[in-house]
Amino acid sequence: MSSEFGYIPESPEQSFGNNKGIFTPTDIYDLTRADKYTNYGQLELIQTQEVTSSTSALDFTSIEENKFNTHLMTFTKFKPIVDGNILQLQFSTNGGSSFSSSGYHYAFESGRSTGSFFENRSTSYAGIRVNGNQGTASNENSNGYIYFYNLGDSSKYSFVTSHNMSWTRTPEAEFWFGSGVQPTAQTVNAIRLVGNTGNIDTVIASLYGIKEYS
Repeated sequence: MSSEFGYIPESPEQSFGNNKGIFTPTDIYDLTRADKYTNYGQLELIQTQEVTSSTSALDFTSIEENKFNTHLMTFTKFKPIVDGNILQLQFSTNGGSSFSSSGYHYAFESGRSTGSFFENRSTSYAGIRVNGNQGTASNENSNGYIYFYNLGDSSKYSFVTSHNMSWTRTPEAEFWFGSGVQPTAQTVNAIRLVGNTGNIDTVIASLYGIKEYS
């Protein structure tokens, strides 16, 4: 007799949301690879990029916008070339041939380890801000995550929420938490990470799609 997915002699048809059996780690691995194992909210890596020397911007042009309603981007070790530079997002609707650099709205709260708290906001900016004024020393870098919503829906605005933690040029620990939007209903099919002044020195960024099922 053969055993497959916890059944002897044979397993029933397996599909997402309808898994039956007692599964071994190998069963789970095989079913996951076949996109048949029930695991709501799972992340699918789309692309990881790393900047190890100066670049003007980091573009994600294969974001599978029609496959996912929600995307997640993580970034680590962001450091700019110019002291005081900030990291921001820009959107493209033509696959990355060009990126919009105006009309973004954002609102953020920030707090510092020295005890100061403040807000930062704009209704007309060149991008959606995701961190504070960053320094260029070896340990002055930013790390955080960004959620994107509705990128592939031409009838809705594309929204962003993000959370960032950094060690600043002051120096002190600092967090940023907030959201942003470009208030135009459109299909966004490329994302750019770019500094507001000067190039990006280093950063590692990964983009994921968050799987949903009805």
